[in-house]
Amino acid sequence: MNGILLVNKPERWTSFDVIGKLRGVLHMKRLGHAGTLDPMATGVLPVFVGYATRACGMLPDDTKSYTAGFQLGQVSTTQDCTGEILETKDFSDITAVQITQVLSHMTGLVPQLPPMYSALKVNGQKLYDLARKGKTVERQPRTVRIESLTLTAFDPVAGTGIIEITCGGGTYVRTILHDMGQALGCGALMTSLCRTVSNGFPLQRCLTLERVQELAEREQIGSILIPLEEVFSSLPPLHLDLQQTRLYRNGVKLALDSLTLPDAERYAVFGAAEGFLGTALADREAGVLRIERNLCPPAEVTE
Repeated sequence: MNGILLVNKPERWTSFDVIGKLRGVLHMKRLGHAGTLDPMATGVLPVFVGYATRACGMLPDDTKSYTAGFQLGQVSTTQDCTGEILETKDFSDITAVQITQVLSHMTGLVPQLPPMYSALKVNGQKLYDLARKGKTVERQPRTVRIESLTLTAFDPVAGTGIIEITCGGGTYVRTILHDMGQALGCGALMTSLCRTVSNGFPLQRCLTLERVQELAEREQIGSILIPLEEVFSSLPPLHLDLQQTRLYRNGVKLALDSLTLPDAERYAVFGAAEGFLGTALADREAGVLRIERNLCPPAEVTE
């Protein structure tokens, strides 16, 4: 089995928990995932099965969308409702208009300070390991891409609301809400999170773990795996003839002037018989096509 399995991650499960469960269900070890979700989060978790794991970390579309709930007037150690409350402030004068105005200044390429409760490493140590010991270390802001922030619901009496978020990979949603609260002057923390889109895959295409197990017991998993090339559909396709395919699969750098190339620098490469082979880069200076990553299982190669 090779391809992508779209899972609706349940609440209170880590992304690693999901992989561990699926290894037992699918009876295979070669599994990986794209885009870690916190335990409190639900939603789209693309799981890469078999040889498709080679594509983890190199997906062309890292855009993700979320529906996030928030509570005004509170600041916590984790920036969400699972942490220890550090501050409680009045939010009675905050309006939906004010929130919308603050959010309008938080989009684009913006600096974001990673939270202490995160899996990022500083000097070889994960930040959340240090945070659990009560330690705080200096962190450098990272530039993240926030495409849109839309307030879709707000209860001014309770100070609760919902924000629809579209952003690039590596963005901490709870930090967005924390920063919003700081800008409003009353604090805020995240109360819920659902990832509705990841790497082009919507929540509507995802399966529950229970449904995956049911299909595995019927030996029907192969029929629901998404072909890996779908992830790379945003790249221009490069189709090779039989001779070019043989050379390419043997690691030969093909001359660019021997190919019919779309105007781009990165391509999804398709062989004459094998179908999707992987991705390649055009080295204009050297005049050759360089293999970026072979993603076709060796058993499928036609010699």
